Amino acid sequence: MKRNQSMRSARTSAFDDRLSDNLEDSPMMAHLYGALKKEQDIGEYGRLTFVIIARHFLKEGEIIRLLEKQPGFTEETAQAMFAQIQQREYNPPKRETILEWQNHQDFKICPDPDDPNACNVYRELRFPQEIYDRIGEFWMEKAESEK
Repeated sequence: MKRNQSMRSARTSAFDDRLSDNLEDSPMMAHLYGALKKEQDIGEYGRLTFVIIARHFLKEGEIIRLLEKQPGFTEETAQAMFAQIQQREYNPPKRETILEWQNHQDFKICPDPDDPNACNVYRELRFPQEIYDRIGEFWMEKAESEK
């Protein structure tokens, strides 16, 4: 058992070395971040995607400042959105979810949707361990319920 755990740890470490702690190392997140800095309307789902992911890499105040420049947003609405996402502990969306959300708005969340490796933040960014733990728990519960 210990051998399997150490082998798994070695694989995980090798994979983790390819992941980044810099939000802008994800082309999709650099695209969203850049658009927000230019005060472009990134749409409802773009904002949702950005906050769910960026909250693990940026300070709350910076996210609020970016959001409050979006149409219909004030500092209070930006804080409310951030607080709701934080409280519900949303996991970063999968590529498929991002592409689906993108279909419901004008702004392209995923700048290169034809690239099958694009917009998969799990291949690009290192998230806190609790994200991976929650995902693992979800799949274990799902497997149990399907028995």
